[in-house]
Amino acid sequence: MSIILDHVSHIYESGTAMEYAALKDISLVIPEGQFIGLIGHTGSGKSTLVQHLNGLLAPTEGNIYYNGADIHDKDYNKKELRSKVGLVFQYPEHQLFEIDVFSDVCFGPKNLGLDKKEVELRAYAALKQVGLSDEYFYQSPFDLSGGQKRRVAIAGVLAMKPEVLILDEPTAGLDPKGRDEILDQIARLREEAGMTVILVSHSMEDVARYVDRIIVMNQGQVMYDDEPKEVFRHYRELEEVGLAAPQVTYIMQAFKKAGFHVDTDITTIEEAKEAILRAVKG
Repeated sequence: MSIILDHVSHIYESGTAMEYAALKDISLVIPEGQFIGLIGHTGSGKSTLVQHLNGLLAPTEGNIYYNGADIHDKDYNKKELRSKVGLVFQYPEHQLFEIDVFSDVCFGPKNLGLDKKEVELRAYAALKQVGLSDEYFYQSPFDLSGGQKRRVAIAGVLAMKPEVLILDEPTAGLDPKGRDEILDQIARLREEAGMTVILVSHSMEDVARYVDRIIVMNQGQVMYDDEPKEVFRHYRELEEVGLAAPQVTYIMQAFKKAGFHVDTDITTIEEAKEAILRAVKG
């Protein structure tokens, strides 16, 4: 179930003194089952881009296709699209509004017209998928911790059984343990369900560890679009636009300069550990 962006541009406040081009002639193909990292500094166009993927925003120019159909055709079913392309916002409070956690996660599948039993089965399964204990099911979502709120927001989208899961900064503000737990669960879900995952993140370590492909946004345009090792070879260019490579990249560069024969394309801690041990022993 691919998503295709064909020369998409988006202008905010068009025709006014506040006119701003958030996206400029973006063309991308997002194939089924890929895990994609979307990175860029604040204001680069990341959030605007992902809000186009399920029709929350319409392009000023260009077209967006899901499974071969233009999502902005007059007769296109946007409600069905949003059940297939699920978006978890950066701030979970924007998606939580019911009296308790279980009711909140039931909301999406209930709006699909499913019977009560199927709705509740989906909600229960989704909450278990994100690792939330039964004791929280009937608490107000607003009484939960930040990490728990994020789990509930993700569960609310998973209960719709999406084919594409978009996560806008899902680990912002979490401690390292909470961040790893959520991303590990997302990676497992992707493997189990075969869904496409698009992860918007400021953490280069998270992106390097999990994704197959990185799309770098800068000033509303695609700066790089490649596998992580290829993108992070351009760490100097990334620094110039307010980004960076994972810390491991800089460590491996330092080892190289010190005379050790190591692969500077390494992007994860596990790879770095093995490479450094080999180099030291050698």
